[in-house]
Amino acid sequence: MALENCLRLSTTVGTARIQCLSPLSSRKTLVFSSYRGFNKSMLHSTVSNSNPSLYSTAGTSRKSSFVCNAREKVNEVQVVTDSSWNKLVIGSETPVLVEFWAPWCGPCRMIAPIIDELAKEYAGKIACYKINTDDCPNIATQYGIRSIPTVLFFKNGEKKESVIGAVPKSTLSATLDKYVDI
Repeated sequence: MALENCLRLSTTVGTARIQCLSPLSSRKTLVFSSYRGFNKSMLHSTVSNSNPSLYSTAGTSRKSSFVCNAREKVNEVQVVTDSSWNKLVIGSETPVLVEFWAPWCGPCRMIAPIIDELAKEYAGKIACYKINTDDCPNIATQYGIRSIPTVLFFKNGEKKESVIGAVPKSTLSATLDKYVDI
């Protein structure tokens, strides 16, 4: 998921290197004990077909490197839908922050970077999701969402608190701190 749009495969004689093109974080390198080659069908699920230079028919090598700069992508806010709600939010063992938003909502666009920052700061302690109320009105109705943006906080599958409107980061952080086990 985080690697979908950032892989580059480069080959030299006897070696292959996959490199993530995102400038977001420090480089992380994993060394594989052996390399048996990549084939086009393996890469179809993770990279775009629009760049044929991503594919290699290189031979085998004893060592290859995987370099990725997109570590933080995993910690960003993920989308939740009607079908994934129970599994991701209600079934979560960690506290959950859910932002109810819509693409046409100006205040929602204002608060989105704050939610992204919180997701990174509280990575591993909470799960952060966003749900588009236009695409998933059933969940919004179930929780009585009448204004957006609305941020709901869940712990052990129960709604604990809600914050309505584009509020400062300090307000959301203070609310999160109530539910995060330190």
